Amino acid sequence: MSLAASVEPGVVRRYASDQIVTLAKLVVENAFQPIVEAGTGTVFGYESLMRGQERIGFETPIEILDEAHETGQLLQLEQMVANRALAKFATLSNFATATLFLNLDVRLIPHGNRLVESLLLQLKTANIPPSSVCFEFSERFDNTSVPEFADLVSRLRKAGFKLAIDDFGVGHGEMKLLCDYSVDYLKIDRHFVADIDRSPRKRHLLKSIVNMAHVLGTRVIAEGIETEAEFIVCRDYGVDLVQGWFISRPSTHISELVPAFPHLQELGKNKGNSQSLDEILIRKQIEMLPTVYESDAIDTVFELFRRNPRQAYFPVLNANGEPRGIIHEHHLKEYIYQPFGRDLLKNKDYERTISHFVERAPIVGLDSDADQLMVIFANMEGSNCLILTDNMRYAGVVSAASLIKVINEKQLKTAQDQNPLTGLPGNRAIRDFMRHSGRDGDEVRHFCYCDFDNFKPFNDAYGFHLGDHAISLFAALMRRYFFAERHFLGHVGGDDFFIGVVGWTKEELTEILDRLISDFHDDVLDLYSDEDRAAGRIHGHDRAGAEAFFPLMRCSIGVLELPEGLVIDDINRVSAEIAQVKSSAKESEEGLVFHTLGEAN
Repeated sequence: MSLAASVEPGVVRRYASDQIVTLAKLVVENAFQPIVEAGTGTVFGYESLMRGQERIGFETPIEILDEAHETGQLLQLEQMVANRALAKFATLSNFATATLFLNLDVRLIPHGNRLVESLLLQLKTANIPPSSVCFEFSERFDNTSVPEFADLVSRLRKAGFKLAIDDFGVGHGEMKLLCDYSVDYLKIDRHFVADIDRSPRKRHLLKSIVNMAHVLGTRVIAEGIETEAEFIVCRDYGVDLVQGWFISRPSTHISELVPAFPHLQELGKNKGNSQSLDEILIRKQIEMLPTVYESDAIDTVFELFRRNPRQAYFPVLNANGEPRGIIHEHHLKEYIYQPFGRDLLKNKDYERTISHFVERAPIVGLDSDADQLMVIFANMEGSNCLILTDNMRYAGVVSAASLIKVINEKQLKTAQDQNPLTGLPGNRAIRDFMRHSGRDGDEVRHFCYCDFDNFKPFNDAYGFHLGDHAISLFAALMRRYFFAERHFLGHVGGDDFFIGVVGWTKEELTEILDRLISDFHDDVLDLYSDEDRAAGRIHGHDRAGAEAFFPLMRCSIGVLELPEGLVIDDINRVSAEIAQVKSSAKESEEGLVFHTLGEAN
């Protein structure tokens, strides 16, 4: 039995504060918590967390770090923990493509170079590139107030390490960090993620943070995700990476770390199985420019510009294939056109590497909305391009001209999807509306499926000209009652229509739909002959060809309600529930039936 295990923790803490590092070596372990790609469920990296300190009397990692700082042992403790984390990371089967996230205590910033040197030596021995390590700046203290901070960030950047802002939103200097320094990842604090599916204010903040970060070329990590609903909201609002107990708890056992999480892949199937129109159009405009790596020699860039004289910039990647930004020819011109300028760049003492010239650019995923890309591009003043990624890796670039082509083609495709008789959007637009509305639970939403009863015998008896007239008549009535910008009207086909309403109560919608059904029934009577109108029925043939009498035409409407706060991505489930409520409406006397998603039929 070890000394630490055989003595009461409080006693150990009281009498051995000057031996913290020695005791920590006996009990402290590194637990890894997976950080996962939101869209695929694939593990992107791991955050290293300290565990086991309670065995020597410290309830939390913060307590032992504070004690080590007070006794002048913080650097040695952090070096030991970081080196062990790196050694453990090197044993993982996916370490070549993963990223290790390490917390950097602000009190170590004055000694940061020593910590970096120690890590670089171990990385070299393990043949791991520095871009596989990301330092998280804790917001317990104001990092930017430390005089050595700027120099340390520069050193980390030149060495190829990645940087993240931890606990974004609850610390001291996050906006200063984001404004003044090139940051790869922004980790949103758990406070803004907790119950986000039930908080419109949090969703609004998250959306703003994600858009802001993407404009700056920074990827977003949501911390502390504990429920499926929190995960779906974060993913659908553009968060790139997720972390939390819903995905996986931290583990000290390598055998428990898996490369992917099937339950996230299942949740993503409905989103990922079919490409959106935007993604199809964006993929057509992607330009696969040659790339350089930030660790490449400066001669590599000169050769690239020589072989591509019409190209003004090239994307820069780290060793893991993730984009870091672009390198533009104007950064090099001041050296190229100066006497001995190129020689100066190659001089090792001058220390001008490719990483020194990297210019940030907006970085977004391929599955982003085209209109969102245009907004990001417009807000990134002077940007040459948008860098696109597929599963966090470089997938190409799009220029402003390419984005304009995407928007124009999208508008053309949308126009082609409209029904020629009514001019209303078709099935693609209806599904897009349902998907978008399902992911936005800020307000109650109603999906109304409208279907004519006894339309076929009318169409058979009076001909398709009057049949088309009845369809046009109903479309006009829809436009009369649902004219607000937030209303969505669609034509599924034939005598089937769709109405999407956001923010109305059931009572408000019931009143309008009752009037729509009544007015259509009254107006369509004029299309019948006096004889059929007086009889209240017409003679015709059913679908099996047998002669029968049919009531006069009416419209039945089945309404599916998505309550406020409900976030759903499964459009197939929504469609199935709409089909059931539509069937109930056709069998009902009034022709109008409501059903709330999730409730028993």
